[in-house]
Amino acid sequence: MKVVVSITSLIAFLLVLLPGPLYKFGMVSLSTAFMGFTAGLFVGIAALILLAIQVFFKRHTVTLSSALTAVVLSAIAIIMPLSMMATAKRVPPIHDISTDTLNPPEFVAIAPLRADAPNPVAYAGTETAELQREAYPDLQTLSYSQSKAELVNAAEQAANNLGWDMVSVDTNAGIVEATDATMWFGFKDDVVIRITDQRDERLVDIRSKSRVGKSDMGKNADRIRDFVEEFEGVLGE
Repeated sequence: MKVVVSITSLIAFLLVLLPGPLYKFGMVSLSTAFMGFTAGLFVGIAALILLAIQVFFKRHTVTLSSALTAVVLSAIAIIMPLSMMATAKRVPPIHDISTDTLNPPEFVAIAPLRADAPNPVAYAGTETAELQREAYPDLQTLSYSQSKAELVNAAEQAANNLGWDMVSVDTNAGIVEATDATMWFGFKDDVVIRITDQRDERLVDIRSKSRVGKSDMGKNADRIRDFVEEFEGVLGE
Protein backbone atom coordinates (compact mmCIF):
# COMPACT_ATOMS: atom_id res chain seq x y z
CA MET A 1 0.00 0.00 0.00
CA LYS A 2 2.83 2.38 0.83
CA VAL A 3 4.29 1.91 -2.65
CA VAL A 4 0.92 2.60 -4.29
CA VAL A 5 0.48 5.81 -2.29
CA SER A 6 4.01 6.96 -3.07
CA ILE A 7 3.69 6.27 -6.80
CA THR A 8 0.26 7.91 -7.02
CA SER A 9 1.41 11.09 -5.26
CA LEU A 10 4.52 11.24 -7.46
CA ILE A 11 2.42 10.85 -10.62
CA ALA A 12 0.12 13.64 -9.43
CA PHE A 13 3.10 15.92 -8.81
CA LEU A 14 4.59 15.20 -12.24
CA LEU A 15 1.24 15.76 -13.95
CA VAL A 16 1.14 19.36 -12.73
CA LEU A 17 4.87 20.02 -12.94
CA LEU A 18 5.70 18.74 -16.43
CA PRO A 19 2.93 20.09 -18.73
CA GLY A 20 4.40 23.59 -18.72
CA PRO A 21 7.94 22.65 -19.77
CA LEU A 22 6.68 20.01 -22.19
CA TYR A 23 4.48 22.58 -23.94
CA LYS A 24 7.21 25.22 -23.78
CA PHE A 25 9.61 22.99 -25.70
CA GLY A 26 6.99 21.85 -28.21
CA MET A 27 6.66 18.29 -26.97
CA VAL A 28 2.90 18.40 -26.32
CA SER A 29 -0.01 20.55 -27.48
CA LEU A 30 -1.56 23.15 -25.21
CA SER A 31 -4.77 21.14 -24.86
CA THR A 32 -2.77 18.07 -23.84
CA ALA A 33 -0.79 20.12 -21.34
CA PHE A 34 -3.96 21.45 -19.73
CA MET A 35 -5.48 17.96 -19.65
CA GLY A 36 -2.44 16.65 -17.83
CA PHE A 37 -2.51 19.61 -15.47
CA THR A 38 -6.16 18.99 -14.62
CA ALA A 39 -5.57 15.26 -14.23
CA GLY A 40 -2.87 16.00 -11.67
CA LEU A 41 -5.47 17.63 -9.43
CA PHE A 42 -7.65 14.51 -9.35
CA VAL A 43 -4.72 12.12 -9.02
CA GLY A 44 -3.49 14.22 -6.08
CA ILE A 45 -6.87 13.90 -4.39
CA ALA A 46 -6.80 10.15 -5.05
CA ALA A 47 -3.34 9.92 -3.48
CA LEU A 48 -4.58 11.57 -0.27
CA ILE A 49 -7.59 9.25 -0.16
CA LEU A 50 -5.29 6.25 -0.55
CA LEU A 51 -3.06 7.60 2.20
CA ALA A 52 -6.07 7.99 4.50
CA ILE A 53 -7.07 4.39 3.78
CA GLN A 54 -3.53 3.27 4.55
CA VAL A 55 -3.49 5.17 7.84
CA PHE A 56 -6.84 3.78 9.00
CA PHE A 57 -6.56 0.19 7.80
CA LYS A 58 -2.83 -0.54 7.43
CA ARG A 59 -1.25 1.77 9.94
CA HIS A 60 1.70 -0.57 10.49
CA THR A 61 2.85 0.11 6.91
CA VAL A 62 2.91 3.89 7.37
CA THR A 63 6.19 5.69 7.99
CA LEU A 64 6.51 9.36 8.78
CA SER A 65 8.82 10.06 5.85
CA SER A 66 6.68 8.32 3.23
CA ALA A 67 3.46 9.85 4.52
CA LEU A 68 4.95 13.34 4.65
CA THR A 69 6.35 13.00 1.13
CA ALA A 70 2.98 11.83 -0.19
CA VAL A 71 1.17 14.71 1.51
CA VAL A 72 3.59 17.33 0.17
CA LEU A 73 3.54 16.02 -3.41
CA SER A 74 -0.24 15.62 -3.41
CA ALA A 75 -0.77 19.05 -1.85
CA ILE A 76 1.31 20.68 -4.58
CA ALA A 77 -0.63 18.78 -7.24
CA ILE A 78 -3.92 20.00 -5.75
CA ILE A 79 -3.03 23.54 -4.73
CA MET A 80 -1.42 24.64 -8.00
CA PRO A 81 -4.44 23.93 -10.26
CA LEU A 82 -6.87 25.30 -7.65
CA SER A 83 -4.80 28.45 -7.33
CA MET A 84 -4.86 28.97 -11.10
CA MET A 85 -8.61 28.36 -11.18
CA ALA A 86 -9.13 30.91 -8.41
CA THR A 87 -7.03 33.45 -10.29
CA ALA A 88 -8.98 32.80 -13.49
CA LYS A 89 -12.24 33.54 -11.65
CA ARG A 90 -10.83 36.67 -10.00
CA VAL A 91 -9.59 38.39 -13.18
CA PRO A 92 -11.56 39.15 -16.36
CA PRO A 93 -11.23 36.75 -19.33
CA ILE A 94 -9.19 39.16 -21.43
CA HIS A 95 -5.68 39.11 -22.86
CA ASP A 96 -5.12 42.57 -24.39
CA ILE A 97 -4.28 45.27 -21.85
CA SER A 98 -3.49 48.91 -22.63
CA THR A 99 -3.09 52.08 -20.60
CA ASP A 100 -4.95 53.81 -23.44
CA THR A 101 -8.06 51.82 -24.31
CA LEU A 102 -9.50 54.49 -26.64
CA ASN A 103 -6.44 54.70 -28.86
CA PRO A 104 -4.21 51.77 -27.88
CA PRO A 105 -0.62 51.67 -29.18
CA GLU A 106 -0.32 49.58 -32.34
CA PHE A 107 2.08 46.73 -32.96
CA VAL A 108 4.18 47.40 -36.03
CA ALA A 109 7.48 45.49 -36.01
CA ILE A 110 5.88 42.77 -33.91
CA ALA A 111 2.89 42.30 -36.24
CA PRO A 112 4.67 39.79 -38.56
CA LEU A 113 5.75 37.76 -35.51
CA ARG A 114 2.10 37.30 -34.58
CA ALA A 115 0.99 36.23 -38.07
CA ASP A 116 0.21 32.67 -36.94
CA ALA A 117 -0.90 33.54 -33.41
CA PRO A 118 -4.48 32.58 -32.44
CA ASN A 119 -5.00 36.08 -31.00
CA PRO A 120 -4.91 38.68 -33.81
CA VAL A 121 -2.71 41.76 -33.67
CA ALA A 122 -5.71 44.13 -33.69
CA TYR A 123 -6.98 45.52 -30.38
CA ALA A 124 -9.55 43.27 -28.74
CA GLY A 125 -12.28 45.94 -28.73
CA THR A 126 -14.70 47.88 -26.54
CA GLU A 127 -15.86 44.93 -24.42
CA THR A 128 -12.26 44.22 -23.45
CA ALA A 129 -11.74 47.91 -22.68
CA GLU A 130 -14.75 47.97 -20.38
CA LEU A 131 -13.68 44.82 -18.55
CA GLN A 132 -10.18 46.22 -18.16
CA ARG A 133 -11.37 49.53 -16.73
CA GLU A 134 -13.42 47.66 -14.13
CA ALA A 135 -10.64 45.24 -13.16
CA TYR A 136 -7.53 47.41 -13.53
CA PRO A 137 -8.52 51.06 -12.99
CA ASP A 138 -4.94 51.88 -11.99
CA LEU A 139 -3.62 51.35 -15.51
CA GLN A 140 -3.62 54.83 -17.01
CA THR A 141 -1.59 56.92 -19.44
CA LEU A 142 1.53 58.33 -17.78
CA SER A 143 2.99 61.81 -18.31
CA TYR A 144 6.59 63.01 -17.97
CA SER A 145 8.59 66.15 -18.58
CA GLN A 146 11.67 64.43 -20.05
CA SER A 147 12.35 64.49 -23.78
CA LYS A 148 11.06 61.76 -26.06
CA ALA A 149 14.60 60.49 -26.65
CA GLU A 150 15.24 60.20 -22.90
CA LEU A 151 12.00 58.34 -22.36
CA VAL A 152 12.65 55.97 -25.27
CA ASN A 153 16.09 55.18 -23.87
CA ALA A 154 14.62 54.62 -20.41
CA ALA A 155 11.89 52.37 -21.84
CA GLU A 156 14.47 50.31 -23.72
CA GLN A 157 16.63 49.95 -20.61
CA ALA A 158 13.65 49.03 -18.44
CA ALA A 159 12.57 46.36 -20.94
CA ASN A 160 16.08 44.94 -21.02
CA ASN A 161 16.25 44.97 -17.22
CA LEU A 162 13.05 42.94 -17.13
CA GLY A 163 14.55 40.38 -19.49
CA TRP A 164 12.31 41.11 -22.47
CA ASP A 165 13.46 40.34 -26.00
CA MET A 166 13.79 43.62 -27.85
CA VAL A 167 12.13 43.69 -31.28
CA SER A 168 12.28 47.34 -32.34
CA VAL A 169 13.25 50.77 -31.04
CA ASP A 170 12.17 53.82 -33.05
CA THR A 171 13.25 56.97 -31.24
CA ASN A 172 11.74 59.36 -33.81
CA ALA A 173 8.35 57.69 -33.61
CA GLY A 174 8.67 57.13 -29.86
CA ILE A 175 7.92 53.42 -30.16
CA VAL A 176 9.55 50.50 -28.35
CA GLU A 177 8.40 46.94 -29.08
CA ALA A 178 9.44 43.82 -27.21
CA THR A 179 8.39 40.27 -26.44
CA ASP A 180 8.20 38.58 -23.06
CA ALA A 181 7.67 34.89 -22.30
CA THR A 182 6.10 33.39 -19.20
CA MET A 183 8.53 31.26 -17.23
CA TRP A 184 6.56 28.03 -16.85
CA PHE A 185 4.59 27.51 -20.06
CA GLY A 186 6.69 29.87 -22.15
CA PHE A 187 3.64 31.74 -23.45
CA LYS A 188 4.81 34.64 -25.61
CA ASP A 189 3.24 38.02 -24.92
CA ASP A 190 4.04 41.16 -26.88
CA VAL A 191 4.52 44.69 -25.54
CA VAL A 192 4.52 48.05 -27.27
CA ILE A 193 5.43 51.30 -25.53
CA ARG A 194 4.34 54.54 -27.18
CA ILE A 195 5.68 57.98 -26.29
CA THR A 196 3.92 61.00 -27.76
CA ASP A 197 4.32 64.76 -27.39
CA GLN A 198 1.53 66.82 -25.88
CA ARG A 199 2.53 70.45 -25.56
CA ASP A 200 5.23 70.61 -22.85
CA GLU A 201 4.89 67.02 -21.64
CA ARG A 202 5.29 63.51 -23.00
CA LEU A 203 2.58 60.85 -22.71
CA VAL A 204 3.62 57.25 -22.23
CA ASP A 205 1.28 54.35 -22.97
CA ILE A 206 1.99 50.65 -22.64
CA ARG A 207 0.11 47.77 -24.23
CA SER A 208 0.70 44.09 -23.47
CA LYS A 209 -1.07 41.33 -25.40
CA SER A 210 -0.94 37.54 -25.29
CA ARG A 211 -0.51 35.53 -28.47
CA VAL A 212 -2.59 32.60 -27.21
CA GLY A 213 -5.40 32.13 -24.72
CA LYS A 214 -8.64 33.93 -23.96
CA SER A 215 -7.63 34.85 -20.41
CA ASP A 216 -4.14 35.95 -19.45
CA MET A 217 -4.69 35.26 -15.73
CA GLY A 218 -3.85 38.89 -15.05
CA LYS A 219 -0.32 38.52 -16.42
CA ASN A 220 -0.46 41.41 -18.90
CA ALA A 221 -1.67 43.87 -16.27
CA ASP A 222 1.06 42.71 -13.91
CA ARG A 223 3.62 43.08 -16.69
CA ILE A 224 2.59 46.68 -17.31
CA ARG A 225 2.85 47.45 -13.60
CA ASP A 226 6.29 45.83 -13.46
CA PHE A 227 7.39 47.88 -16.44
CA VAL A 228 6.15 51.16 -14.96
CA GLU A 229 8.00 50.46 -11.72
CA GLU A 230 11.21 49.59 -13.56
CA PHE A 231 10.80 52.50 -15.98
CA GLU A 232 10.41 55.05 -13.23
CA GLY A 233 13.34 53.50 -11.40
CA VAL A 234 15.50 53.99 -14.50
CA LEU A 235 14.34 57.60 -14.84
CA GLY A 236 15.20 58.22 -11.20
CA GLU A 237 18.78 57.02 -11.52
